[in-house]
Amino acid sequence: MNSDLPESAPAPTPEAAEAAAGPVAAPAADATAELKALFPALFTGKPKPVKLRIQADIQERAPGRFTKAQLSAFLRRHTGGTGYLIALTQAKTRFDLDGNPAGEITEEHLAAAREELARRKGVQQERQQLEVQQRRNRAQLLWDFERTTLTEANFCVLKGVVPEELPGLLEIARKERAEAPPAPPREARRDGPPREARRDGPPRRDERRPGGGGRPDGRSEGRPEGRREGGRPPQRQGRKPDQPRRDQAAGKPQAPQAQETREALPPEDQTAA
Repeated sequence: MNSDLPESAPAPTPEAAEAAAGPVAAPAADATAELKALFPALFTGKPKPVKLRIQADIQERAPGRFTKAQLSAFLRRHTGGTGYLIALTQAKTRFDLDGNPAGEITEEHLAAAREELARRKGVQQERQQLEVQQRRNRAQLLWDFERTTLTEANFCVLKGVVPEELPGLLEIARKERAEAPPAPPREARRDGPPREARRDGPPRRDERRPGGGGRPDGRSEGRPEGRREGGRPPQRQGRKPDQPRRDQAAGKPQAPQAQETREALPPEDQTAA
């Protein structure tokens, strides 16, 4: 007998078929409690992989105390639990009734245990996703029902809900809404500390020296006096030094000051000029 077959194995064990055709077995709880009391090293505490053909060892150690159907039902439940399958994938050997190592675990049994664990994990994830989606659907149904102006019959038609099931769904939704944890305060949802607390730390560049600008005289740091923003010095107003020559070449009249200076010169100097 391979007692490592999970409860959901497609092919029943010979003991399971015998239990179905034989006499009615005693309650499983009675057999479980008695087996744990007789063999605590194997059946109590953390699950341990049991020795193959362990049923024959039990019959030999406790003759006549259990029927084959009782032992088959107990071992089928014991070896089909998720905790037992996890222990089977982590252990290196099997154990006998006294808790001593008794045989190695084959790769075939390890592969079967890992496959069953993966299947159960997938089923559990699907069930959780389904429960979350159903909860959201009920919450949305309650939200729409409390704000609709339709009659209850028209509302059921719109939502595709059987009228007889609507009160029960709404009651479950109200209970779930009441049990839901309260939303966090608005201030607690912000990332990081409040704005006042963020100012704690090294001062900014313009706060390192008195005056706010970073220099004792109050001028902006990094820009020399008399220099405009952008890096260019301010230009002086008025004509450029060579502006009279340009005006004379263009035929423009000279400035009055230049004409007076020409008239004040002697004739020979005016000719030279």
